[in-house]
Amino acid sequence: MTTGVGAVLFAAGVRAGETVLVIGCGGVGLNVVQGAALVGAGPVIAADVVPQKLEWARQLGATHTIDPREQDVVEVVRELTGGRGADYAFEVIGRADTIQQAYAATRKGGTTVIVGLTPMGTTVPLDPLDLLRTEKTIKATLYGSANLPRDIPRLLELYRLGRLRLDELISRRLRLEEINDGFEAMLAGSVARSIVVFEH
Repeated sequence: MTTGVGAVLFAAGVRAGETVLVIGCGGVGLNVVQGAALVGAGPVIAADVVPQKLEWARQLGATHTIDPREQDVVEVVRELTGGRGADYAFEVIGRADTIQQAYAATRKGGTTVIVGLTPMGTTVPLDPLDLLRTEKTIKATLYGSANLPRDIPRLLELYRLGRLRLDELISRRLRLEEINDGFEAMLAGSVARSIVVFEH
């Protein structure tokens, strides 16, 4: 939760009314969606190839969803933003092609935020002249740029007040001996989050 919500609150500083695109709606991406909804961003656009993840994104505050196998993400974002593009585009997968997609969907002067972890040595082609002309910002965040002693109590208070929804993110509770099932479900994209419960 800290990585996703923190990417919005602490790393990017998204404000009410700003447009947000989230590419990748796994456990972290769903929390980016939730963070954007929390601050009153809009529209909040979520993109993923797994229909269940798009449904979870809608439940957590996405106003629009895109299946990239059926629609062009950049075109849909431009349609939804009057041709401008997103104020903030969060890439939460960790792939070069989706980082490029997030950058392309970001408006002039907007910010592309890299949240997903890429494999070591990944490179992303970038035309410096385009960056210059559009004055876009490319930002990366690790663990949501959170200051843990300051921010964890704040996030817990938001949960206590019902403004952050954490219980809804838990798809399965597993015993330790079922952990391989949890990894398989995660890789298949059939869960938002699984947690291992240690019972005595």
